Amino acid sequence: MAKSIMIQGTASNAGKSLIAAGLCRIFRQDGYRVAPFKSQNMALNSYITKDGLEMGRAQVMQAEAAMLEPDVAMNPILLKPTSDQGSQVIVNGEVRGTMRAADYYRYKPQLIPDIQKAYQSLAANNDIIVIEGAGSPAEINLKENDIVNMGMAKIAQAPVLLVGDIDRGGVFAGLAGTMLLLDEDEKKMVKGTIINKFRGDVKILEPGLAMLEGIIHIPVLGVVPYMHLDVDDEDSLTERFTRQNRAAAVDIAVIRLPRISNFTDFNPLEYLEEVSVRYVASPGQLGNPDLIILPGTKNTMDDLLWMRQNGLEAAIHKHVAAKKPVLGICGGFQMLGRAIRDPMGAERGGEVGGMGLLPMETEFAEKKTRIRAEGVLDRVDGLLAGLSGQPYDGYEIHMGLSNTNGNLVHCKNVYGTYLHGLFDRPETAQALVRALMEAKGLDPAPVKALDMAAYKQKQYDLLADGLRRSLDMEAVYKIVEAGL
Repeated sequence: MAKSIMIQGTASNAGKSLIAAGLCRIFRQDGYRVAPFKSQNMALNSYITKDGLEMGRAQVMQAEAAMLEPDVAMNPILLKPTSDQGSQVIVNGEVRGTMRAADYYRYKPQLIPDIQKAYQSLAANNDIIVIEGAGSPAEINLKENDIVNMGMAKIAQAPVLLVGDIDRGGVFAGLAGTMLLLDEDEKKMVKGTIINKFRGDVKILEPGLAMLEGIIHIPVLGVVPYMHLDVDDEDSLTERFTRQNRAAAVDIAVIRLPRISNFTDFNPLEYLEEVSVRYVASPGQLGNPDLIILPGTKNTMDDLLWMRQNGLEAAIHKHVAAKKPVLGICGGFQMLGRAIRDPMGAERGGEVGGMGLLPMETEFAEKKTRIRAEGVLDRVDGLLAGLSGQPYDGYEIHMGLSNTNGNLVHCKNVYGTYLHGLFDRPETAQALVRALMEAKGLDPAPVKALDMAAYKQKQYDLLADGLRRSLDMEAVYKIVEAGL
């Protein structure tokens, strides 16, 4: 049976996912069979495994770091928010239903057997399991039925490392306060702390580290610098949405929908020197891009109405009238049609008129479509004709069914697809950017394809190198070996 170690944080975005991924890489480099695990994840960035099951993208990233094929056992429970108070509940990769927060809070103890089975399946085939928590273990209003922080640590009998984010300030108070709010048995499970995202001279920090250890009686295992790495991040907390974009030959505007999902579809485009990818939430931010992308969303109807109310829909129509291209993916694709119907109440019920830019209609079904998809794109005309015949290796994940044929639908300069991961193949991303450059009368020859798989592996190696330099890995290994 595998040993385990759990990464918890003082707050959301403390860096748990990244630290867990880095440890997965280090353990793999050192010859161990290692797998990531997170009992419950809340995110709109999801992924479809080869067996057609849905899991959180953060554990996919960690599986890549561990050089494993993603397995839904790594994330047995996924919550996908559909509104401010409700989420779609996905258990072992399949939809269990949509629940309000209060109903799910009462329901989740019933999921403990699913969590135990998933964890045990990984533990039986690996040497080390790196477990990630969620939010903070000191959320005292949620501790009674906890299944993702100390509750999960108890299930796995996993020693805990507590991570604090110094970049946002108050890291010593965050670490000390978290320990203060833990029960006595929980405090004994915390074997070390980590200061994350540090900028500056560690020498200046050292007196504070010694004082912290004196207060909480737990060793600081290291100070991790702020590392500028390109790895998939959590949707609600990503810095990509607010990043300042550099000037580039091609300007791509992605509509930042309130419930945007799977924005990782566009990461490969960001890495091309000729491209600037901007996330925009208002007509004033839109400007005059070379391409507008409508991304996926967990609530197509509400997000379409949001665009209609704030003027973005009208701005997109103006863009199309100027004979410039628009691409919709998944929910964004559905918005481009004539109508969206929801007879089963999957989202808001009833019917909403679409943008009328593609000759199709969409109706939400009771069963979610979840498939891996590989092949070449259908022939298309117009400005993006260069995408014709390009390869793809992605997935589909949607409730709606649209009366269209083919994997890339188009009408004049408006294009739509259900394919996520459309640009993960380097030649397809290259073809898109070259087509946009040609439309501007620019020479497309300099656009070079980027091997995303190789690029990601290099980033995980850089992450591991950074953690090895920053953490007392000898102490980490002793904690893993000793267990609880």
